[in-house]
Amino acid sequence: MPLQMNKEVFITCAVTGSGGTQDRSPHVPRSPKQIADSAIAAAKAGAAVVHCHVRDPETGAPSRDLGMYREVTDRIRDAEVDAVLNLTAGMGGDMVFGGVENPLPTIAGTDMVGATERMAHVAECLPEICTLDCGTMNFAEADYVMTNTPGMLTAMGQMMTDLGVKPEIEAFDTGHLWYAKQLVADGVLEPDALVQLCMGVPWGAPNDMNTFMAMVNNVPDTWNWSAFSLGRDQMAYVAAAVLAGGNVRVGLEDNLWLEKGVLAENYQLVERAATIIENMGARVIGPAEVREKLRLTKRVPKG
Repeated sequence: MPLQMNKEVFITCAVTGSGGTQDRSPHVPRSPKQIADSAIAAAKAGAAVVHCHVRDPETGAPSRDLGMYREVTDRIRDAEVDAVLNLTAGMGGDMVFGGVENPLPTIAGTDMVGATERMAHVAECLPEICTLDCGTMNFAEADYVMTNTPGMLTAMGQMMTDLGVKPEIEAFDTGHLWYAKQLVADGVLEPDALVQLCMGVPWGAPNDMNTFMAMVNNVPDTWNWSAFSLGRDQMAYVAAAVLAGGNVRVGLEDNLWLEKGVLAENYQLVERAATIIENMGARVIGPAEVREKLRLTKRVPKG
């Protein structure tokens, strides 16, 4: 089928993530203030959506701390620039086995909690969007598994729908899209779903063009989608996603470098993505247009 380029593109900035990047660049934000400030700068540079995790301010380790999520949320909402708030709901499904001969008990790094606890910060902060990692998969580490069972995804997806928070389906492989379609068929997710195609994450979908287009062609016509890839391929996938009809994601969660030898800040990655999009003849749209496109409601925290 012919490609249909997207002429009205929104940029998501993935501000910090939960990976072990905190000691590889001084620009990876750790504290709630640093994370919010980096998100605000990205929004000023053209990101309509800011995707946020929180970290321990001292160690940079990933966290599920409710107070830190509330601080990040409040700081972004109080800023002079508007942004659609997208919080991760991926934490709490991490399993690290003890090795090939003694896998149990699990070891340090395991963080397995129930659906309600995984969703506690979403219920508290009421972002417009939160992520739903739509499958279990091996990551690069030898004994680490990202765990999201069908039962867990059904429970969390229903909580998101009931809260009026739009799930962003994180699809790391074609099977994740298959199950996301089932969640829509079961009435757990709304029919106009939103999906992020996550390319090149070991050991999910490789970031070659054949696999990418297979992912794109498995997204229903009534859904909206974005895509990203890691490291040096991040900007190439800005162009690829727009050309294939989607939206884009950049940010320090996925790539630390502006160019060889030059560490990036989030706003710089957003500026470069915006330049690519505009040079392709498309327009970068803002948060108000994204809310209309995705049927989002701007919310305020409880309390």
